[in-house]
Amino acid sequence: MKILRAPRSMAAWGERLRREGVTIGFVPTMGALHDGHRSLIRAARLRCDALVVSIFVNPTQFGPNEDLTRYPRPITHDRALCRAEGVDVCFEPTPNAMYPKGFQTIVMVPEIAQQLWEGAARPHHFVGVATVVTKLFGIVRPHLALFGQKDYQQATLIKRLVTDLNLGVTIDVRPTIREKDGLAMSSRNRYLSPDDRQAATILYRAFRAGRQAIEEGIKNASTVERIMRKTVAQEPTAHVEYLALCDPASLEPLKQVQRQILLLGAIRIGKVRLIDNMLTGC
Repeated sequence: MKILRAPRSMAAWGERLRREGVTIGFVPTMGALHDGHRSLIRAARLRCDALVVSIFVNPTQFGPNEDLTRYPRPITHDRALCRAEGVDVCFEPTPNAMYPKGFQTIVMVPEIAQQLWEGAARPHHFVGVATVVTKLFGIVRPHLALFGQKDYQQATLIKRLVTDLNLGVTIDVRPTIREKDGLAMSSRNRYLSPDDRQAATILYRAFRAGRQAIEEGIKNASTVERIMRKTVAQEPTAHVEYLALCDPASLEPLKQVQRQILLLGAIRIGKVRLIDNMLTGC
């Protein structure tokens, strides 16, 4: 496995393989890799001739009071996982390489990414995501890029970005990988104390309660949301940021249950912020 740090070196490697007709798969990450990332890597490995994984904790998607400085960076573990899964290149640029002196360009995002859910909770987040993903696609030049459903709003934004800017990358959004008790795998789960780790399953349990209500015939979205909030309230350490029923395509909040529904939520357990979602239908 090659470890490349310079964007110029990464671009040259990708361009050479493209000229040879090699299909390049790409899994962009911020490191602290877990079995959710492993599932993306394995899916890409099956579909592509060459595979790149990027490890870059992107500073532009963190707000002033967020966890940039303490975000986990277990690079030895991450490289070992990539090697074990047959990754060809681990791309590890530095912030200065990605945002050199004089860097000014940003990629603007649709209003829905600024005003709803994660966009409302983290005002700078999606501009940072859109900018870094555009840069990574320009450097790596992949044919296929894989993302996880856990970050549903982010994946929706990236699909829109690729379509609007004609980036020529196929986006594959893969199902969320969960622990046995339902907790969505996330790099931030490392922050949870043992007690908080047990409490963190409450968001998944709230989605299950919402899904059950829908399956039992409840049609009013507000009623389903109240059921989910009531479930979260059973855990005294959990604080809701948002819980909603959304249209899976537009992410607009729903008033009535429709054929397909996205249950979407963010909670805090102590100082740890967790997001998750569940697709369901009536």
